[in-house]
Amino acid sequence: MLEVSAAAAQDEAIDAAVAAAGALGVEEEAVPIGRDELAKRCSSPRFRRGVLYREGATVQPARLLRALRAAVLDEGVILHERTPMVRLRRGSPNVIEAPRGRIRAREVIVAINAAAAGWRPVARRLTAFGSYVVLTEPVPELLDRISWTGGESIIDARMFLHYFRTTNDGRVVMGSGSGPIGFGGRLDGRFTADRPSVARAEAGLRFLLPGLVGARIERAWGGPIDVSADHFPFFGTLPGTRVHYGAGYSGNGVGPSWLGGRILARLALGVEDELTALPLVNRRIRSLPPEPIKRLGGGLVRGAALRAEEAEQAGHRPALPLRAIAALPRVVGLRVGTR
Repeated sequence: MLEVSAAAAQDEAIDAAVAAAGALGVEEEAVPIGRDELAKRCSSPRFRRGVLYREGATVQPARLLRALRAAVLDEGVILHERTPMVRLRRGSPNVIEAPRGRIRAREVIVAINAAAAGWRPVARRLTAFGSYVVLTEPVPELLDRISWTGGESIIDARMFLHYFRTTNDGRVVMGSGSGPIGFGGRLDGRFTADRPSVARAEAGLRFLLPGLVGARIERAWGGPIDVSADHFPFFGTLPGTRVHYGAGYSGNGVGPSWLGGRILARLALGVEDELTALPLVNRRIRSLPPEPIKRLGGGLVRGAALRAEEAEQAGHRPALPLRAIAALPRVVGLRVGTR
């Protein structure tokens, strides 16, 4: 995986990644690369420099999900698909109410991703952001032209980052984490059909990879991500219950959820070991403001940060009021939407 700086304001993030690996004594895991080396992997006039994470990999999430589904079915697990949980009654046993029946279970794991922003026990620790992607037509000849043929996934160093990769048939998927903020935990159409967010994802493609200016967009889609108050996932058990939870992956769920699954399995089985002793388990997280302050304040900060990053991307210094508003979360000790 490559993380690139596409503006002077993003250089600091590249330096911080290299410094972190050095501090841990694993310099080989975050290798700094200059403009010329970047051009050999993906040529773009926007890329200033970057860092190569040698252990990065790309995953097709739908194929991963199907493989996991097949694995649990092979183990004899019963899956109740298309069965939404209407209510969870905590007790002994716990009772999960669905539209056409009930499930009783001694142990319950609530692992519902962004929907957890509407679950009262953790709602003050989460908010939901939209993330959107666009998919180009197959353009293998254009990828050859810009030397992006090694399968690298790439992210830039913005707060509302762009994330992009190629596909086996020569397409490009370009994503933008700049979608709308949810309200009250509701996952509505703003997370799947927000035209301005789609437009920003396409604009990111055209700006960062001008060599693909002729590539036609064939598809676009979006979805919600759960963002914790400090951008780290958290796991635990509701006090006095056998209800366990995991949430707050903050857009980085494919890798950490493997660890999260092992933690949650141990919590449900009553196993105490080095994984359940991790700082991610039963930790205190500073609460986000209640609604509607969370939505209104988050929207204000998001808007300022977007405008500030667009100015930086264009080579301008953002206006002081924009910088001040965008920095508000950090001032009060939060990392949601921080710069």
